[in-house]
Amino acid sequence: NEAGASVYSASDVARDEFPDLDLTYRGAVSIARRLQDPLAELVKIEPKSIGVGQYQHDVNQSRLKKQLDEVVESCVNYVGVNLNTASPSLLSYVAGIGPTLAKNIVRHREQKGIFRDRTALFEVMGFGPKAFEQAAGFLRIPEAANPLDNTAVHPEAYKVVERIAADLKKPLNELIGQREALNTLDLKKYVTEEIGVPTLQDIVKELQKPGRDPREDGVKHTYNREVRDLNNLQEGMVLTGTVTNVTNFGAFVDIGVHQDGLIHISELSNQFVKDASAAIAVGDQVKVKVIGVDKERKRISLSRRAVEEGVAGTLGSRPSQRAGASSAPQAGQPRPNGASGNSGNRPTASASSGPSQRRS
Repeated sequence: NEAGASVYSASDVARDEFPDLDLTYRGAVSIARRLQDPLAELVKIEPKSIGVGQYQHDVNQSRLKKQLDEVVESCVNYVGVNLNTASPSLLSYVAGIGPTLAKNIVRHREQKGIFRDRTALFEVMGFGPKAFEQAAGFLRIPEAANPLDNTAVHPEAYKVVERIAADLKKPLNELIGQREALNTLDLKKYVTEEIGVPTLQDIVKELQKPGRDPREDGVKHTYNREVRDLNNLQEGMVLTGTVTNVTNFGAFVDIGVHQDGLIHISELSNQFVKDASAAIAVGDQVKVKVIGVDKERKRISLSRRAVEEGVAGTLGSRPSQRAGASSAPQAGQPRPNGASGNSGNRPTASASSGPSQRRS
């Protein structure tokens, strides 16, 4: 998805990263990096630059920015950040850090070398106990001697984990990944004033599968390799695409031909749809039938209703190859349990016992 690439290429961040490259090359690098790690690259541009709806410019911009930033921060904290490779843009969304501390962390890393443990963060200028309390559980250090530094377990819970390891008679590095052994624990035995059973359950889940990227649970989408541009499209084809925008007259869908197709509101469902946004959302993965192709005007007409009615064939087939009806799959990207920087909740992905997370 190239959305926002041109905005990045002209930004201060891009100029700092690639001062000698032309705008077009900067944009190309950004798009390629999205294939490697979309989250790490997309945080470098304003969320609204990606396109978040037909009326995004008509609403209160400060409230929109606040809500979008909270969503980005929630995602970053839920996934976790590699302390030794993260850019300032990515680090700035970690709870308790912010733009200034993020730059200080990167500067310290460049001058002193990579971080070997989480406590080394105290050597960073301006990084105090409060920031550590909020951020530590979301920062990962693959090179750390203590294996817990590369998990979502907060340092405040390390002593509890050490007790668990002692009871199971295993060193820490062998404890991690021992699903069956960890399932035998009586968690009530490890409850303290600061750490309750829910947090202990989070800790055990993290120890069983450390460093798990929640994005792996998302629905993986692959475009039809035989359909690369408008010339490959034919009426009657059934394709899978991703919703890129929802308007009052329908929804635009990326089907992999560098030109989004339109599902008119009348083609969204075999039932009456008054409000398109109630029937479909940005990010949804949907099966659609091509019902019109205007190559001169570069317009593609799509229908989801035809697929629901079962008149279309299998993926990329002609109408004569009939198949049963297929419901539109929904995007399944996992979401954190209220990990917003301003919500006062800590993401469940971080097995931590500290107070609420807030972004400074």
